[in-house]
Amino acid sequence: MNNQTIIDSLSLLAKLMEIHDENPFKTKAYASAAFTIKQLSFELSSVDKDKIPAIKGIGSSTAKSIIELIDTGEIALLNELINKTPAGIIEMLRIKGLGPKKIATIWHELEIESLGELLYACNENKLTLFKGFGEKTQLSIKESIEYYLAQSGKLLYAEAEVVVAQIQEALKNTFPQEITLVTGSYRRQMETLDSIEWVTTIPVENIVALFNQLEFATSVTAENKVVCTSKTNLIISFVCCNKNNIYTKLFTSSCSDEFLQQWNTSHSLNDQHHYENEESIFLEAGIPSLPAYLRESADTLKNANALSLDSIITPADIKGIIHSHSNWSDGKNTVEEMVIAAIEKGYEYLLLTDHSKSAFYANGLKEDRIAAQQKQIEELNIKYAPFVIFKGIECDILYDGTLDYTDDILATFDLIVASVHSNLKMDEAKAMTRLLKAIESPYTSILGHMTSRLLLSRKGYPVNHPVIIDACAANNVVIELNAHPRRLDIDWRWIDLALQKNVLISIDPDAHSIAGYDDCKFGVLAAQKAALPKSKNLSSYSLAEMKEFIKTQHAKRSS
Repeated sequence: MNNQTIIDSLSLLAKLMEIHDENPFKTKAYASAAFTIKQLSFELSSVDKDKIPAIKGIGSSTAKSIIELIDTGEIALLNELINKTPAGIIEMLRIKGLGPKKIATIWHELEIESLGELLYACNENKLTLFKGFGEKTQLSIKESIEYYLAQSGKLLYAEAEVVVAQIQEALKNTFPQEITLVTGSYRRQMETLDSIEWVTTIPVENIVALFNQLEFATSVTAENKVVCTSKTNLIISFVCCNKNNIYTKLFTSSCSDEFLQQWNTSHSLNDQHHYENEESIFLEAGIPSLPAYLRESADTLKNANALSLDSIITPADIKGIIHSHSNWSDGKNTVEEMVIAAIEKGYEYLLLTDHSKSAFYANGLKEDRIAAQQKQIEELNIKYAPFVIFKGIECDILYDGTLDYTDDILATFDLIVASVHSNLKMDEAKAMTRLLKAIESPYTSILGHMTSRLLLSRKGYPVNHPVIIDACAANNVVIELNAHPRRLDIDWRWIDLALQKNVLISIDPDAHSIAGYDDCKFGVLAAQKAALPKSKNLSSYSLAEMKEFIKTQHAKRSS
């Protein structure tokens, strides 16, 4: 047992005691002892245990814990605190700028228990609402978390997009005569990626030389595959081939295992045949050319001729912004700034949905502020006509499944996005009871981020998707596809069932700033994997169609 291990254990113990608001004198004693041991020129485990309490800076109580650690390899009190502390809270201690007091606030006041959740809260501007978290502190924490998470090597699609652009540019500049095409999970538009893959005509030795120069660790397999690993554990790989078989390699690496297995069962693919492009592969098989994002399931291939590829939604099909926050709650921009940005981007309308009153951490709107905001909306609608701002709210679904306001207040909104934001640790039975009651409310228009998942950070509470979808069908409730790249919730894998039940999807950015509007694209990319037609997406409705939809929602309230 060396001194550094003792120091680490005592330091962690002191920090956890502070997070749990334990006796401050004992907490300080453990922290002071850790500092004292750093200055020692000898190993504590080598001295007579009776002499440890006499060392200046180590009291008798702390000495007992040190001796316990030396004798048993652990401290019972530390184990106890670790067992009642979420792993994500302990992980926060590794983030620069986050001490025990700030972490305690994050945990107990914001109910955040993981770094991914905390990063999302920073993006939503939530930390600045609490004492000790100014805008600069929030930005510093955000940057530190992003750096820390980058070390894991796993990426959101949106993060991978930046990396792909950078590497593609480097390859184009270095090898302008060669073909390099991104493939794999990225090309299939998967939500998260463990690696980024390319097929290329660049020779193996040239790839190795370039990425060694860029300080990647490289290895080569027998199949002419070069695997490059960065210092932050980002893995990128290249299948090096020739111009005669590059499109064969592109095709096979752009399919899921299930899809490719079905292809090999139903069709032939000559690895030695020179295909000019992927389209010629599909042409030879006598089926429509399926984009990579649809190459997931065997059923898609079996039903390829029945697909209406031209109707699948594209980013240009988003006609209005649904689910957007302003600085009335936790957004960064004013309503007018959000309106101007929406008009400049060519949108026809904006459904403003600031947080409801129970979301106190997000400066949620109490009743008097709702009236004031709605008055401002009316004034801005005159100023910016024909663009329309619809009156909305992201209304908290409370623990018992009721909505956050009385019916007379709910009736003042054009549309209501109902979402769960608190008490997320639910089993399926509780989650279903809560969600189903909210869906049955005649005031619920859109079910927001169904599971509250945060990709690579939080699984979200368990739900029975078919039952939820059936309930939405029965109550004329739209299901949101929250387009934030860390959410993408509803999961695209359930959209087909929703379409079968004639339930509308709404691709919404959940924007907390003007820049958040751009997240619509990531929602569209996810929806494309389910072949979502633009006609079945609420935010693709024209202004006239949206007004008609609102009428049907208001009729539901009085039926």
